Amino acid sequence: MIEIYLFVNPLGAVCLGSEKHLWHYVQTSEQKIQFRLMPLVNMQTITAVMQRRNIPKHDIDARNQLFENTYSAALDAKALQLQGKKKAREFIMQMQEEIACNGQEYNQELVLSLVTDVGGDLEMFEEDRRSDLVKTLFQEDQNTAREMGITTHPSAVIYNYACERDYGVLLEGAEALADIPQLCQVDQENYQIFHIDGYLQRKNERRVPHDSKHLKLM
Repeated sequence: MIEIYLFVNPLGAVCLGSEKHLWHYVQTSEQKIQFRLMPLVNMQTITAVMQRRNIPKHDIDARNQLFENTYSAALDAKALQLQGKKKAREFIMQMQEEIACNGQEYNQELVLSLVTDVGGDLEMFEEDRRSDLVKTLFQEDQNTAREMGITTHPSAVIYNYACERDYGVLLEGAEALADIPQLCQVDQENYQIFHIDGYLQRKNERRVPHDSKHLKLM
């Protein structure tokens, strides 16, 4: 079995492109793959988004608004995830499309419209969205990201249990994610190359210790 954790900005265009490519791979692969899409929100990622958008780092109002919208979108996704991972995944991708690609503003009207579009139950969503459980689930995602050493998005961690590796591989940035298909193979060449000391560091990739408790999340 293969397990992939993909950490994303729930409002980001770059992450949307990575999600589309990775989800296409998951759907067409002959391997058994567990795919976990996890919103990542912290001050470091907010700063990176500001730099990418050429927003002055001392613009406190812009920083606070960006954080508030991104955090709120992440909670939206976690609330909808209680109705199914597929709905949550589709919600995140549609939200990214509307906000980052189509220039829509993040607001409650857009959120509820997208919940309906992906087949979510609005009443259930609104009730869950107000619950402490959703905040707890979000925090668990952030704890997982911190334990795995995630510092940017998009980032992915791949555990390939068929390769007898006792660690996962962390890929940072959209370009590094192109190595995911190779990491999911089980041939001898792939097995050997990822045991070469220094190889992962040269490709903006590194090892992540395996922790069985991560399997309990999401």
